[in-house]
Amino acid sequence: MVKVWFLVLIILSNGFYSNGADMQNSTVPEVVNIGALFSFNGSFGRSVKFAIKAAVDDVNSDPSILGKTKLNLILQEDTKYRGFLSISEVLQVATRHTVAIIGPQSSVTAHVIAHIANELQVPLLSFSALDPTLHSLQFPFFIRTGHSDLYVMTAIADFVDHFGWKDVIAFYVDDDNGRNGIGALGDKLADRRCRISFKAAVSPDATDEEITDVLVQVALAESRVIVLHLNTVWKLKVFNLAKNLGMMETGYVWIGTTFLSAVLDMESPLSSDKMDDIQGVITFRVYTPDSELKRRFVSKWKNLTQADSANGGPLGFTPLILYAYDTVYALAHALDSFFKQGNRITFSNDSKLSVLQGDNLHLDALNIFNEGPSLRRSIYGVNMTGVTGPFSYTSDENLANPAFEIINVIGTGSRKIGYWSNYSGLSVLPPDTLYSKPVNNSRESKTLLPVIWPGDTDQKPRGWVFPNSGRLLKIGVPRRVNYHEFVSPVKGTDMFQGFCIDVFLAAVDLLPYAVPYKFVPFGDGRINPSATDLVRRITTGEFDGAVGDIAITTERTRMVDFTQPYIESGLVVVAPVRKAESNAWAFLSPFTPMMWAVTAMFFLFVGAVVWILEHRVNDDFRGPPKKQVVTILWFSFSTMFYSHRENTVSTLGRLVLIIWLFVVLIVNSSYTASLTSILTVQQLYSPIKGIESLVNSKDPIGYTQGSFAKNYLIQEIGIAESRLVPLNTPEEAANALKKGPHGGGVSAYIDERSYIELFLSSRCDFTVIGQEFTRDGWGFAFPRDSPLAVDLSTAILEMAENGDLQRIHDKWLLRSACLSQGTKLEVERLNLQSFWGLYLLCGFACFIALLIYLIQVTRQYFKHGSDELDPSEQGSSSGSARLRSFLSFVDEKEETVKSRSKRRQMEKISYRSSIGSSMSSNKDYAQSSPYKNFCANDAQSSPHTTDCANEA
Repeated sequence: MVKVWFLVLIILSNGFYSNGADMQNSTVPEVVNIGALFSFNGSFGRSVKFAIKAAVDDVNSDPSILGKTKLNLILQEDTKYRGFLSISEVLQVATRHTVAIIGPQSSVTAHVIAHIANELQVPLLSFSALDPTLHSLQFPFFIRTGHSDLYVMTAIADFVDHFGWKDVIAFYVDDDNGRNGIGALGDKLADRRCRISFKAAVSPDATDEEITDVLVQVALAESRVIVLHLNTVWKLKVFNLAKNLGMMETGYVWIGTTFLSAVLDMESPLSSDKMDDIQGVITFRVYTPDSELKRRFVSKWKNLTQADSANGGPLGFTPLILYAYDTVYALAHALDSFFKQGNRITFSNDSKLSVLQGDNLHLDALNIFNEGPSLRRSIYGVNMTGVTGPFSYTSDENLANPAFEIINVIGTGSRKIGYWSNYSGLSVLPPDTLYSKPVNNSRESKTLLPVIWPGDTDQKPRGWVFPNSGRLLKIGVPRRVNYHEFVSPVKGTDMFQGFCIDVFLAAVDLLPYAVPYKFVPFGDGRINPSATDLVRRITTGEFDGAVGDIAITTERTRMVDFTQPYIESGLVVVAPVRKAESNAWAFLSPFTPMMWAVTAMFFLFVGAVVWILEHRVNDDFRGPPKKQVVTILWFSFSTMFYSHRENTVSTLGRLVLIIWLFVVLIVNSSYTASLTSILTVQQLYSPIKGIESLVNSKDPIGYTQGSFAKNYLIQEIGIAESRLVPLNTPEEAANALKKGPHGGGVSAYIDERSYIELFLSSRCDFTVIGQEFTRDGWGFAFPRDSPLAVDLSTAILEMAENGDLQRIHDKWLLRSACLSQGTKLEVERLNLQSFWGLYLLCGFACFIALLIYLIQVTRQYFKHGSDELDPSEQGSSSGSARLRSFLSFVDEKEETVKSRSKRRQMEKISYRSSIGSSMSSNKDYAQSSPYKNFCANDAQSSPHTTDCANEA
């Protein structure tokens, strides 16, 4: 019995553990339902069907992904894939307990059924619904497995900016996908200072006549850069209609979004007639890097679609087919991760729908996928390599590494002219080769291959024309009350004349196209209008441009674009002047006090240096101390007139004197020229020294009414507004200057140099004080990013080069100058800054000469002068004694020192010879005994002991 009960327990325990294991394994189902919602009757839907089914088969045959779990694909035909009725199709799929739905085909449908996906918590994976507004924040269960249209719009914006176009026309289908895509394009163009100038929207069901009417409006618009954002249903119909209207000729630019590349791929090969309709068109295709997986799939694709070609025609191949295949694989990897995390697949009734029991829609049959959020997180966590390349999501839940090929339709096919990626922008290199390199955002790196544009030309289209609407450009012209040489109305007509008008007319004549315009006067003719107000009217659309004496200022450039300046100008100060009276000390005027002081110091310094160098060798520089001081002073100042009587005999002295005489020559010449100018040319005087003296004073200042000078003086210079007096005409300005600040007038008048040149041509009692304190010019104003401003700038530069601009200037502005304009305003005195180089050269020469002289004298002293010390001082180390000896040596004439040294040498030689003869005559006597004994006994006591020893 014990054995029997033991066997029963073993069997029960085994059954218990086996049941537990079965319960654990039962959490992973054998079959998982996934749905697909597409229009499978069309060529694109048929291609998607083959790709998805192929992917499901490959996943089910690969046990490394989901193990024994199989995917069950539920295909649902979306016959109404454009709108609301697609709800019925997606509901049919949802009632089958699907954990995910692949689709829909269009963004319009996705907008509708994304709400259902949110309610049922069923992930909706789409690679073809690319509307940028289908974002995960609003639709958390809408998961895009392709690249959003936001990226292709960014690529188009970069392409437009690369070629320098500023305005584009958007031609699109007026549905969710079209509006939102063009909205994204407008944002990206604005980031690059470009814009959509005209939005040409057509109905999704538009007829050929309706499309033609819209194309006619496009042809009448200004821009010639047209961006098409349609869907594949439209195919190439728009291009055929545009060609019939002559809109595929030279000058047009057609850019199609990814729909066009999909049509080219799906319909390939196109007939010759269809290819003729799209010659020179640019389109963008999703870029997928080449890989072994991709090549195997393409080879497999041909076998998959070959059998079906007889039923529905040949199926083309687009990159979206690759994304359809990878979508299934991404979902499979997400489910695998989902199950490995211990999740189960369960559904529950929706409490919100339970109240609708008994309705004809049977909505109570719909269930919520309880683990939908977990599966959604698993999908965004997928990181695999598929047939499209690396497949993963970024932190903002968009597919990583968006990239496109840029296609140019040429001849019977197309050609890649470059690439675009979110990482590197435009490039001729494939994007995957650039991901490992640092980002290069320089404009030089953004290159493309040459493009063949519509009209079979490789010349870049200008991108715009004047609209054929018959509207004339309204050009605002200021009605000035003064200086009519620049701008003035022609009496009895609506035309204007003047320097500015002639420049504008000549520049327009150089443009390669006609510019329809009319001049519109601005101002009441009683006071000068504000040019800033005129420019501001351009921003409001009242004027299409402005021509006249309009200065280019910072404030105005923030509002409009200016052409190249056609005349230089700047603010200057004008003040009254009077003749400067001469005085008894006019001869001192050429030099500044510092210049006089330094020059006098150098005269004394050079004289002292020459005396030192000549003192020991030249008798002219010797004598009593008083005479030597007089000699130094006389020699110093006599060199100014080259009348010095003392000759220089030393080499160093002559070198210093030559350099100094050169300096004296330059200084004398400059002094003579300046003094001549002071005494012979009329000098003018003004208490105003420039803008700085005006700032520091309290006197009133005049300016031209309507000029930007007022704001500049207040905001930039800091002059109080109460000091500024508006003056309307040159006569008012002249009278105010004559009255002066104490007579109710002004101390100075500030205006632009171009006006002042005319003002001073007949008013000799005024002149410009100082330099221009602003640097600007005059230009023609147009709206921001106007291509007309660029073309007119080129024309103005051409006029400057061929001389036309100067001829127009001479015609209107060349006036006989005032006879007194040649007079000088307070001659500029010569200062030390103009001569310090000469003085430095002279000082350096003196220093070198003194150094060489000191070395020479020191050597002579040690050679000839050291014997002059007394015997009692030679053994001592007294510095003062040696210094006295050295100074005494230097004061002596060199010839005397040398003769004394020579005499002493002769005396030494004579003494030595006399001693030698004396010792020789006593040699015999020294041999006698008495003398010999004397030497021996008294060797240390006699001064001749040494001689005795030598004799011995």
